[in-house]
Amino acid sequence: MGKGLKRATAYEATLAQIVETVANARGQVARSVNGVMTATYWTIGRRIVEEEQRGERRAGYGEELVVRLARDLTARFGRGFGRSNLQQMRTFYLAYPEIRQTPPGELDGGDIRQTPSGESASPVAGGVFTLPWSHYVLLLAVRNELGRQFYEVEAMRGGWTVRQLRRQIESQFYERTAMSRKKDVMLIKGGVAQPEDAVTPEEQIKDPFMLEFLGLKDEYSESELEEALIRDLETFLLELGGDFAFVGRQRRLRIGDQWFRIDLLFFHRRLRCLVVIDLKLGALSHADAGQMHMYLNYAREHWTVDGENPPVGLILCSAKNDAVVKYALGNLPSKVLAAEYRTALPAEKLIAEHVVQVRQHLMKRVAPAQPKPTKSRRR
Repeated sequence: MGKGLKRATAYEATLAQIVETVANARGQVARSVNGVMTATYWTIGRRIVEEEQRGERRAGYGEELVVRLARDLTARFGRGFGRSNLQQMRTFYLAYPEIRQTPPGELDGGDIRQTPSGESASPVAGGVFTLPWSHYVLLLAVRNELGRQFYEVEAMRGGWTVRQLRRQIESQFYERTAMSRKKDVMLIKGGVAQPEDAVTPEEQIKDPFMLEFLGLKDEYSESELEEALIRDLETFLLELGGDFAFVGRQRRLRIGDQWFRIDLLFFHRRLRCLVVIDLKLGALSHADAGQMHMYLNYAREHWTVDGENPPVGLILCSAKNDAVVKYALGNLPSKVLAAEYRTALPAEKLIAEHVVQVRQHLMKRVAPAQPKPTKSRRR
């Protein structure tokens, strides 16, 4: 074996060791933050319940308390402490008023430690919970208490990721196991992870719950290409006659226990309505249309104010050499308003042509440069 080959082999071994070290470290960071976050939210939920119990007995005091806390905590810490979040923390404490102790060595740290006075120690010093907060969010949505306990135990026993837990709940794994005569076989098969269940340390760190807890802002684009297209589309629409007013980019919304992100949100001055824009790097599918209608329903209920018309959606699918643009005009009160929308909004073809041109330009810029041929030198 030559010296060059030995050096290459040694380098590959060193690189593999460093990659493994970084990956393990990121995983430990994610688990540590998740444990502290879950403990913190449990403590917040307990404080809310205790204040409700010893506070004023008049009707509506609990709701008023949560509203005031949401306002003050959001002003001080930013997103992550809205009314629905605080209600979820309250529900979490009521569902888990006492955290079961775990045998030493089973987890990275202990559970919430109890002091002699009965008060919980600081979540930061007290250790971690048995599952991450994202798991508990899914578990709290399971109404059947026995089912929730079943999923919790199996998630801990099998080390389920949040995706695996979601898949098992949605496929009614508890009900299917309860009805089966061969429960042991069901448990063994159900515990096998699928490829789509995997969650990388990077994805754990970028989880919306964790980013909110740490007060960080994440980059939501799937790629640099998508981010560049979104920015260019924003500029392009703002230059189309002044009807579009920019509202936000990567606007987040929460439906149930899931997070979604809207690429662009505009307000059309002439139509007096919000314009929800969603960009996909691929072909248009029925799922894209269904998701857009879900966004529009949410926007109409939560973001539309009195005097505004129903929101309109713009789905933009940018494939390699083609682009498809479709307006979603569902839930409009009349055909006249739909016709007005069609007249006032820019033509789909115009936007599609522009996106194709921009994408081609961007691809040329990011394409790897071809190495120039080197001239051989005569010795």
